Amino acid sequence: MKRQMHLIPVMQTGPLVGSWRHPEAEISFLDGGWWGSIARTLEAAKFDAIFFADALTFYNDEMTRKGGDIYLLDPVPLAASVAQATTRLGIGITISSSFLEPYGVARALGTLDVLSKGRMAWNVVTSVSDQEAQRFGKPKLLPKDERYDRADEMVESCMQLWDSFAADAYLADRKRGEFIDPDKLKHIEYIGKYFKTQGPLTVPPSAQGRPMIMQAGSSERGRQFAARWAEILFTYQRTEASMKAFRADMDQRMAHLGRAPEDCAILPSIQVIIGETERIAEEKRQYLYSLVDDDVALARTSMATGVDLTKVSPHQKLTDLDVGTGSTGALDVMVNAMAGDNLTVVEAARRYSVNALCPELIGRPEQVADQMQQMFEQWGADGFILSPHVMPSSIEEFARAVVPLLQERGIFREDYEGTTLRDHLKQGSR
Repeated sequence: MKRQMHLIPVMQTGPLVGSWRHPEAEISFLDGGWWGSIARTLEAAKFDAIFFADALTFYNDEMTRKGGDIYLLDPVPLAASVAQATTRLGIGITISSSFLEPYGVARALGTLDVLSKGRMAWNVVTSVSDQEAQRFGKPKLLPKDERYDRADEMVESCMQLWDSFAADAYLADRKRGEFIDPDKLKHIEYIGKYFKTQGPLTVPPSAQGRPMIMQAGSSERGRQFAARWAEILFTYQRTEASMKAFRADMDQRMAHLGRAPEDCAILPSIQVIIGETERIAEEKRQYLYSLVDDDVALARTSMATGVDLTKVSPHQKLTDLDVGTGSTGALDVMVNAMAGDNLTVVEAARRYSVNALCPELIGRPEQVADQMQQMFEQWGADGFILSPHVMPSSIEEFARAVVPLLQERGIFREDYEGTTLRDHLKQGSR
C-alpha cells in the first residue's frame, strides 16, 4: 500500500490572538454542539483525529482582555462530548503531568478511551507557567529537567495501571454469576521519586488497549521523553533540512530504546491559507496579521521565549536584537527562522503569535496540495498537524478544497480501515 499522510488539526477552546475578530469567525467556544459539528466535518473528511491544546490559566490581563490566547474549557469532559458526536475520529487532549496524580489521570483517560471505543490520545505536557503551579497550591514549577523526570514517572505508572486490568478479566457472566475474574487483575505497586500508586485500575482496556501518547517537546530533554513514550509527535520544523535532521535524530533515539520508526508518527505543524488566486490567499494572510494587536503579539511571544519584548523598541529590527538573555533558546530559534525576512520585533511577534512560525502554505488549493505532497514525500514527515486560523471556516475550506486533491493523488485515505485511533495511525504508515 502506498504511504499515506496523517492529518490532525490542533484546536483550543478559546480565541487565538486576533483571528476571533475576523468577520467569518464564529465565537462559539462554549457550545458543545458547535464542537461536535466541527468534529463531524473532520470525520467526514477522514482526518485521523482532532487535538485540543490547553493551558490552565490566563497569561495576563491584557491578553485576557483582548482575547490574546485563551483556553476556556477543560478538554477532558469536552472529549466525552466530541466522542458522543462521532464514531471514528480520534480525540487528543492535553493534560499536564506536573500537577495531578497518576491514578486519577489513568482512570479518567481510560474511561474516555472505553467510551469512545478506543479513540483517545493523551498529549503529555509539563507546563511552562508558575501561575499554573500556583493554581494547584505549589509556589512554582519544578526545573524543566525535573518536570520531565516527573512526566516519565507519570506515564510509566499510568502504563502499569492500564496494564493491570486484563482484557479477559471482565466477564459479566450471568449464568456463572461471575462479573470480574480477580485472578486476572494485577495488584501492582508503583514507587518512584515523585509518585506512589497501586493497582489494579478499575477501568477495563478499550478497543485499542489504552490511550495513545502524544508529545510536542523539541528540547534535548523533550526529545528523550518523546523517544521513550511518544506515538504521535507534534513538531515545528520550517525547512526540509531541519525536518530530516529531526527525523533522523528521533529515529536514532528510538532505536536505542528498542523502538522502530513506525512506532511514532512525526507530524510537523503547518498553517494553510487558501484563496481563489495566490494573490487573494496572500491578502487573506496579511489581513489575518492585521487583526493582532501589537501589545498582544509582544506579550504572547514574550511568554513563549522567556524574554520581555515589551521592554525593547517594537520597531527595532529583529536581527539587531540581543538574544543572549533568552531563557529557553526559543528567541534564538525565532531570530534564525526569520533572519532573511528583515522584520521588526513587533512584525516577528505578530507572525509568531499567529502560527508559532510553522510553515505557511499560501495559495490556491492545488498549490497547497502540491506543497503538502512535496513536504510529505521529501521531508520525511508522516503527515501534519494543521493549525487553523479562522474557525470553523478554515477547517471547512481545507476539508472541502484540499482533502479531495490529496485523496486523488493517493496520499490520503478515502475511508477509515479501522475503528480506533491506533488503527488510523497504522493505516498507510511506513
